[in-house]
Amino acid sequence: MGRAVRCRLLWIWPAVVMAAGCSSPQPAFRPTGDVSVDGPKALAIGPAQDRVLWQYRMASAAMRRAQFAEARQQLDGALARIGSIFDADAASRRARGYFTAEAKKTFLGEPYERVMAYYYRGILYWMDGEPDNARACFRSAQFQDADAEERTYASDYVLLEYLDGLATMKLKGDGSDAFARARSFCRLAIPPAANPAHNVLVFIDYGQGPIKIAAGQYGEQLKFQPGHSQAREVMIRIGAQSAHVGPYDDLNFQATTRGGRVMDHILGNKAVFKAGTDAVGNAAILSGAMIAGTGGGRGSANEVGAGLMIAGVLSKVVSAATTPRADTRTWESLPLYLSFASFHIAPGRHTATVDFLDAERRPIAGLTKTITFTVASGSRDTVLYVSDKSTHPQTL
Repeated sequence: MGRAVRCRLLWIWPAVVMAAGCSSPQPAFRPTGDVSVDGPKALAIGPAQDRVLWQYRMASAAMRRAQFAEARQQLDGALARIGSIFDADAASRRARGYFTAEAKKTFLGEPYERVMAYYYRGILYWMDGEPDNARACFRSAQFQDADAEERTYASDYVLLEYLDGLATMKLKGDGSDAFARARSFCRLAIPPAANPAHNVLVFIDYGQGPIKIAAGQYGEQLKFQPGHSQAREVMIRIGAQSAHVGPYDDLNFQATTRGGRVMDHILGNKAVFKAGTDAVGNAAILSGAMIAGTGGGRGSANEVGAGLMIAGVLSKVVSAATTPRADTRTWESLPLYLSFASFHIAPGRHTATVDFLDAERRPIAGLTKTITFTVASGSRDTVLYVSDKSTHPQTL
């Protein structure tokens, strides 16, 4: 092998190492596990493409601490970002190329995550006495769930349809179509008939939602580790009134019935391309070495062999630079189950007690929540939000 050829190979091998060793930059801070500490720091100095994810996390944490002004701020920021760059984001376009990791794109979340952002914002609008804006959020959430490849599973949240119908009734409209759709989607508990005279609305969620994981030879397949919940039902008591409610929606089901995403196919192509270029590179290097080794000192054979080896190295450089790994960034603080109850309560100061029940309908120790709240006179609804992870007790 000639000296010039050896020099070219020596120049190429560092490129292979560099391409294979490329990875996402290290985070600008070390998370402590406390969202109230990590979130503001992430927004200030963390990667810009993770901003929406941290806003999601901070919003759900604020909801559970009854810090609803903070939750509004974070959700408004995240939803504005979703609305402005959903299809046009340059980083997302680059992630569709062979040489950019999907995790480099601006995080917006899978459909079920975007649904939950709109759902929580809808709760907060209703809490602020704006059922019209709440309904708009619930409808926007349904739109986020409407792009399933398998149409059987598009826009099939029971609670979103039910709340759409209830808000419509509150606004003196006809919510019967939305209620009919809600009933047609029921797989778990069946919501009761809506009563527009009920003035205390209780939104409940509980359990641990699904987590994203990567599967496949190169981690190119986006899969979900199912969430879980010891609680199966909820008992709510306000004075002499009580409601026993089950889950209306299951985020495991919603996360895993999406059909194929466009990105699934892109990642699959990336994996095929990576494997193919790697195999071609191996074959070319081996063939080149064999030709050069059997050339008997003939310059032409050495040059052919060296050329094949260079082509093989270049092919492996391309393979190493191909990044098919699925994006597993997750809004991991989401619940598993969503539920709802409503009451007609006289104006004044009241306390709601919420028990989370196991499969035997027994209260789970340590999960009982109490909320002290005031029902004002007039037509405005009182809206309560409670999670099995809510701070306890709450005073609103």
